[in-house]
Amino acid sequence: MTILTFITADTPDHLLVKRKEVEDRAKAIARLGGANIILKQYYPKDALDEKALLADLAGRGIPRREFLKLVSSTGAGVFGMQILTEQRTYAEAATLTATAAPVTGIPVSFTINGTAKSLTLDPRVTLLDALRESLALTGTKKGCDHGQCGACTVMVDGRRVLSCLTLAAQVDGAKVTSVEGLESDEGLHPMQEAFIEHDGFQCGYCTPGMMLSSIALLKQNPNPTEHEIREGLSGNLCRCTGYNNIVKAVQQAAQMMSQPELAAAADD
Repeated sequence: MTILTFITADTPDHLLVKRKEVEDRAKAIARLGGANIILKQYYPKDALDEKALLADLAGRGIPRREFLKLVSSTGAGVFGMQILTEQRTYAEAATLTATAAPVTGIPVSFTINGTAKSLTLDPRVTLLDALRESLALTGTKKGCDHGQCGACTVMVDGRRVLSCLTLAAQVDGAKVTSVEGLESDEGLHPMQEAFIEHDGFQCGYCTPGMMLSSIALLKQNPNPTEHEIREGLSGNLCRCTGYNNIVKAVQQAAQMMSQPELAAAADD
């Protein structure tokens, strides 16, 4: 004769095996295997309170030695292991508490569009999120957030970077330029004027990153060929596939920025 103990409780169906279901299965096992079934019932103070139920089960628990005895036999023991494991798992889950240590912010200072800013940020915050969430500069777009679309491109010390892959702490002490910083007191940046004239945008989502990337390209190569422009912008994706007009806009901007007075204004 095998004595098998089941732990049951009157609880919501989705949380633990119902008492009636346990009883029916226990009787079936008894008929097949000749086991004597003893049903041990646990009733929490408030059966409708799931937290109280789980805390009650966890508090009483099942000693390891007793648990092994309960599932030592084959056949009936397999079902017993399933029931006991499910209930023990749910009970132990209720005892888990958050133990993660709080993250301490770090000071980060940089110049954004000519204005010095000092922030206290989580070390894990990206430059993209710092610009959008902490400084409300939402012109820099969050596209793929994996560095594949280029919508988040900004310039750091004159070089284009993907702000979604750059930690804000990495630009401490640097000069950052976003799309909001292109316009000056004299008017629009030559790149902005060229994009408008040649309809270098449709939905406009990629435009901020496309313009910043184009400006950085012209700083490296002031007179690029069409092939060099397409190659230089290959990391910036246009969802509307308006590349032909974008290339024309960059070519015109290159001519405008080659003029000394416009080049000086663009550098500012």
